[in-house]
Amino acid sequence: MRKSVLAVLLIAAPALAFAQAAEDPYLWLEEIQGERALEQVRTWNERTEEDLAATLGFEEHRARALALLNDQNQIAEPDQVQDDMITNFWIDGDHPRGLWRITSREAFLAGDPEWRILIDVGALGEAEGESWVWHGANCLAPDYQRCLVSLSPGGSDADVTREFDIGTGEFVANGFFIPESKGGATWIDADTLLVATDFGEGTMTTSGYPRLVKVWERGTPLTEARTIFEGGVEEISAGGFAMMDGDTRRVFVNRGKTFWTGDVMLYGEDGTLHPVPKPDTADVHDVFDGQLIVLLNEDLEAGGTTFPRGAIVAYDLDSIAAGETPAPSLVMAPSESQAIEEVAATENVLWVKALDDVSGRLFASRRTADGWSQTAIDLADNATVHIVETGDTVAFATVEGMLTPPTLYAVGEDGTARDIQSLPAQFDASNMIVEQHFATSADGTQVPYFLVAPRDREGPVPTLVHGYGGFRAAQTPTYLTHQPYRSGPLGLFWVEEGNAYVLANIRGGGEYGPAWHEAALRENRQRSFDDFHAVAEDLIARGITTAGQIGISGRSNGGVLVGASANQRPDLYGAVISGSPLDDMRRYSQLLAGASWMDEYGNPDVAEDWAFMQDWSPYQNLTDVDGYPATFYYLSTLDDRVHPGHARKMAAKHQAFGQTFYYREAIEGGHSVGADRAEDAMRAALLLAFLNRELGGSE
Repeated sequence: MRKSVLAVLLIAAPALAFAQAAEDPYLWLEEIQGERALEQVRTWNERTEEDLAATLGFEEHRARALALLNDQNQIAEPDQVQDDMITNFWIDGDHPRGLWRITSREAFLAGDPEWRILIDVGALGEAEGESWVWHGANCLAPDYQRCLVSLSPGGSDADVTREFDIGTGEFVANGFFIPESKGGATWIDADTLLVATDFGEGTMTTSGYPRLVKVWERGTPLTEARTIFEGGVEEISAGGFAMMDGDTRRVFVNRGKTFWTGDVMLYGEDGTLHPVPKPDTADVHDVFDGQLIVLLNEDLEAGGTTFPRGAIVAYDLDSIAAGETPAPSLVMAPSESQAIEEVAATENVLWVKALDDVSGRLFASRRTADGWSQTAIDLADNATVHIVETGDTVAFATVEGMLTPPTLYAVGEDGTARDIQSLPAQFDASNMIVEQHFATSADGTQVPYFLVAPRDREGPVPTLVHGYGGFRAAQTPTYLTHQPYRSGPLGLFWVEEGNAYVLANIRGGGEYGPAWHEAALRENRQRSFDDFHAVAEDLIARGITTAGQIGISGRSNGGVLVGASANQRPDLYGAVISGSPLDDMRRYSQLLAGASWMDEYGNPDVAEDWAFMQDWSPYQNLTDVDGYPATFYYLSTLDDRVHPGHARKMAAKHQAFGQTFYYREAIEGGHSVGADRAEDAMRAALLLAFLNRELGGSE
């Protein structure tokens, strides 16, 4: 019987492959390092660069973009406050792969840091014969002398973890070392790690992430690490993390059951895992004063009280450690126009960053005998606020706007904010304006968007609209030298030439909390596209632009957005920028990390799901239609999150239809595309030339 089953499987597998090949003639482009596929990529790359680099002013724009990205006046944001020291990761023209460095907290707060270089990533890579890309460092409190440094070969999500000594400035001989893998490690104590990595066959999920969590003792081989948790193969991932609660290190194990659901367990001193009684849809954000701080993504009924989704609640950690099930207490609930995005603790204050109609606000939350209270911190109106890092009694936050360069503030627990460093203006904004408008979507929903345009604009102008619309990720307005994301100063160059730039806050993101995201999940995905179309139509109604003069931009999930939008309204859009895109939604769940996103989009192998997905999947709906907008794809060969086959197959289909397309696939860089800023600068210049050519802007 076993032999006959095997025979059936052997017959079925080639038959399935044959059926897929017959349905999709471009499957060969999914061979990431396949020679035929790479030869096609090289051909497209060369054609695009030769064509667009010949545009008048191209080299000037590339050089200026690189100078802006490598500006020595950039903000030195703190990576970690280590008691009386502060670390920072710094990139400039002389150090394109970056410097990890450290200075005293006193000097940093005085605005006069004296940096000691810990790791020169470029020099390290040259010495070791690796193209290292920095992925961060996790240093063990409270003395912060030993760190787990993560380095990626070429920029993929997978990385290598090595133990580093801050005092000596060297990697620890025979210290902790974890080979290249997705996953990670966190400290339990100076001689013990919690590790989630690729331990060999059967230890990774179908999404490509670790499913085992082990305790690894110093001086023993990684192969002898002790398993304390095992997740399912069909689940998303498992891992560990730790946070400091005053002087107490709280260690947790996380189980990702689906992309939007998971369990968290507190690791006890005896190694016992104590379940945290949060809803599986809720997210752990921090620990504070013996409390676990959790953000709710759905309403919670507990103890006769209803806690609304989008609110922050707290659970008592000592009760959890004792095996009890404590009731939550309300920390803060957002208003209808607000969404809580970031939470971070200092000794006596829990800092909360919220969006209010997509503008940032910072609150100081304090725990009293009567409950929790909030005080708004006066930073700036109509700006983007970001909590960078916190120390014992200080929170570091940046404030910026599309025309306002970022400023780093040190905010004390008394609410006073001190300007630590302000980026000088990188361009003349005197002839530019920023406005927020609301478009009416197909179902009547009001959709906000930000518009930057020349103050003296007369009549309609070419307009670039950037959007995302997924994964609870809010799109907030940042300084124009970095809009749109991963395209450097493209937005700046575009507006300087007399055009308009728009940031759309469509549903699927997190601009108004969980409900804004859920409104465009799975079978409701069309709402994201409807919102995007509504913004474009509103721009036309206001006289900002005209149909055919609108370019659209999106990356990653934004690739689904712009691909579907162009398919649905080729009459409306004149150009499409698609970065590291998801496009083939029939096969996405079989490619790299795609299986982890089925809660967001649906499962194409389930007939009921494919019934709605097939209506908007960009690859399947790309057809031979006249007037299809020209499309520019940019991505990386080493992207181990979104498979490069998505963009490759779209390009091949455009080519077969005789449609205009441009293509640039960087060899390194991973999902973030460029391994260094030189690639970002080149991309900004290429995209500007593309937009000018296709939308009739200035060349």
